[in-house]
Amino acid sequence: MIQLFTWPTPNGQKVQIMLEEIGAPYGVTPINILRGSQFAPDFLAISLNNKIPAITDDEVLREGGPVSVFETGAILLYLAEKYGKFLPGDHIGRTETLEWLFFQCSSLGPMLGQATHFRRYAKESVAYAVERYTTEATRLYGVLERRLAGRDWIAGGAYSIADMATFPWICRHRRQGQTLDDFPAVKGWLARVSERPAVGRGMDLLKDIAIETPLDEQAHRQLFGASRAAASSQS
Repeated sequence: MIQLFTWPTPNGQKVQIMLEEIGAPYGVTPINILRGSQFAPDFLAISLNNKIPAITDDEVLREGGPVSVFETGAILLYLAEKYGKFLPGDHIGRTETLEWLFFQCSSLGPMLGQATHFRRYAKESVAYAVERYTTEATRLYGVLERRLAGRDWIAGGAYSIADMATFPWICRHRRQGQTLDDFPAVKGWLARVSERPAVGRGMDLLKDIAIETPLDEQAHRQLFGASRAAASSQS
């Protein structure tokens, strides 16, 4: 069975959606990144980069224990191949889907994350950073808008891991300084994905637990500050 180690962030929600869409049984271990659980030795043994999400699969053994996978792109690809779902079987469709999955992992997610950070979480306002990352977020929304013009899904002609990877980030468009009225194709796509029951379940996973943990000074240190750097150097 798949064991998911996660917290309800956009990256965690990508894999949460995928597991709900697959419909296979899985277990969940909350990793409270606001309180430093991502630096615990047991989790670092699974995800050396001390980031959620990660999975283990006790049906596949490696070095005497369940195989583990970290990094969302790798996890989504692993699950798609294991269960034979949400990744086209033909070479062109598969390549196209991976192209947009990697676009999300290498460009869309990191840049939207920086826009969110400097607009919402930075302790001091840095005008240059806000403008830099908000402008880049707008550019990337434009890329996605052009891609979705005249099509229902991002890649491969069908709903896929590329859509799952992208959806949780676009849900937070206001935090990134974006207005979906400026991107009607993206807005329509967001509505289509939102209608899927598995997406709702995946997005809501651990939501109640997360609400109980405030984004206070301790959380800020664990996510962005000295606590994070010190824990990483000791791992």
